[in-house]
Amino acid sequence: MPESSLQTFDGKAFVKTLTSAPGVYRMFGAADDLLYVGKARNLKKRVGSYFLKPNMEPRIAAMIAQIARMETTVTRTEAEALLLEAQLIKSLKPRYNIVLRDDKSYPYIHLTAGEFPRLTFHRGARNGGGRYFGPFPSAGAVRQSLDLIQKLFRIRNCQDSYFRNRSRPCLQYQIARCTAPCVDLISTAEYAQNVRHAEMFLDGRGKAMMDELLANMEHASMELAFERAALIRDRIAAVKRVQAHHYVQGASADMDVIACVIRSGIACVSVLFFRNGVSLGSRDFFPRLAGAPDESAIVASFIAQYYLERPVPAELIVSHPPPPEDAGPLVEALGERSGHTLEIKANVRSERARFLDLAKRNAQAALTTRLASRQTLLSRLEALRDLLELGETPQRIECFDISHTMGEATVASCVVFGPEGAEKSQYRRFNITGITPGDDYAAMRQALERRYRRIQNGEGVRPGLLLIDGGKGQVQQVVDVLDELGVTDVPIVGVAKGEARRPGEETLIVGRSDRTFWPGPESLASHLIQAVRDEAHRFAITGHRDRREKAREASSLEDIAGVGARRRSALLRHFGGLGGLSKAGVEELMQVKGIHRSLAERIYATFHG
Repeated sequence: MPESSLQTFDGKAFVKTLTSAPGVYRMFGAADDLLYVGKARNLKKRVGSYFLKPNMEPRIAAMIAQIARMETTVTRTEAEALLLEAQLIKSLKPRYNIVLRDDKSYPYIHLTAGEFPRLTFHRGARNGGGRYFGPFPSAGAVRQSLDLIQKLFRIRNCQDSYFRNRSRPCLQYQIARCTAPCVDLISTAEYAQNVRHAEMFLDGRGKAMMDELLANMEHASMELAFERAALIRDRIAAVKRVQAHHYVQGASADMDVIACVIRSGIACVSVLFFRNGVSLGSRDFFPRLAGAPDESAIVASFIAQYYLERPVPAELIVSHPPPPEDAGPLVEALGERSGHTLEIKANVRSERARFLDLAKRNAQAALTTRLASRQTLLSRLEALRDLLELGETPQRIECFDISHTMGEATVASCVVFGPEGAEKSQYRRFNITGITPGDDYAAMRQALERRYRRIQNGEGVRPGLLLIDGGKGQVQQVVDVLDELGVTDVPIVGVAKGEARRPGEETLIVGRSDRTFWPGPESLASHLIQAVRDEAHRFAITGHRDRREKAREASSLEDIAGVGARRRSALLRHFGGLGGLSKAGVEELMQVKGIHRSLAERIYATFHG
């Protein structure tokens, strides 16, 4: 392939056609696969350096030998080129680039819109209206913040369907974490004021919020409303306690501390997050490396990719400064995007040096754990290869499982494991439809056809091993489906539970043969299979529960023309819930205020056909 690539691509001739403007270049292999994305202050000089230098690093030489064609995109500035490069690397994941593998969206706090907004945990697309605060480094940080806000401002967190149908305060009101707007125990204006104070607290405007609370307390005292003044006084005291407990001495208003450590071919980037002088915790990243880049290059690539779609703090403290040619464009690009000045500092003292040392120790500890778990995983993969007599160690294991409740809301899961462990960005769920409820064979067939038809069409990644949670019947179904699709070179293994259904007593059934194994509880291969199978089961049952609850939450009353929120609430209160309502006759339904005969007949028909 390298020889043919050199014959079809003339790098020196290509360089002659380039402009001297800044931009981004992309290198493609013979199979039109993207090899590398790079930025340039001067496209002509930067691309020319690949083909005019006599001696190059082995990694670069190997990449150049595979080039079949190149593309360029001209930008107005070097800063624009840097942002475009980061976008392309993040979305296309070229083989020879450093790629930040961040397959999980960050959590936010969502304040919904409406007369009585709710505060809730949110992860995913931010298109639901209202306001989003974050991102936070972890789900734990979000839940801790929500817990504090509920104590301080008593904003509701219940589902809208629950909120609309309450007839008396819930437990959250009893333990002083909600003001019960569902039953009108607080006015709209007073609730809106609590919401505004919560927003100010989350925005970091704590001082302005405290000034407003103090003014409200004094005003209440002047009006001789001493009970209301006492409540405000208690809230002020609680806010002060929270601020004193969570404020970090020496942290600026908005600051992230970034440390990078490389060991045994693996890099770890650890980040400490500070917002409004408050520590939000830390998070560790393990970017995919290409060749042997140094820490400075990794830090620069991390900053460009990580802050591409996230709020940028005013200050970044880094263990290794970005290379001089990257530092200026980084500061300019992220500063323009965020609308404020960004500082990147490496040589720091006092408290900032202490934070940087803490980030380094976090990175070293996370890397030690990662290396240990990686070595364990490699040993398990090799043991599985030997047990199943595979030609090579599987680099991608897929496992399917089916979950339902008596045939309701059937969901199939597909989880993926590789040399780095669980690859959660590759997980898939399949909502199964059009089958006889409870028919696991048909559910498995549908999921496999949907997953492996793409491989039949030349798309997707072919697994090195396919695991199925089931016995001989399930395995035969899988063999039949894959044979029909022409995918005959994927090893298939069924994982059948033992009589006592204890971990470690599983029997392995090899597809397309009569071989069975009982590796035993001490086998490293058995440990890996259990982990993969349990993860597939967890992923399937979580999807099934979500689908089932979503179907049950969508009350059949909401689909009846003429039944709005008030009538729905009145019906549910009158009959004590959906169960009692479904058993009511037309005459009983007409006893509810606002329900006339034609509407009662429609409601009755909804439940009885």
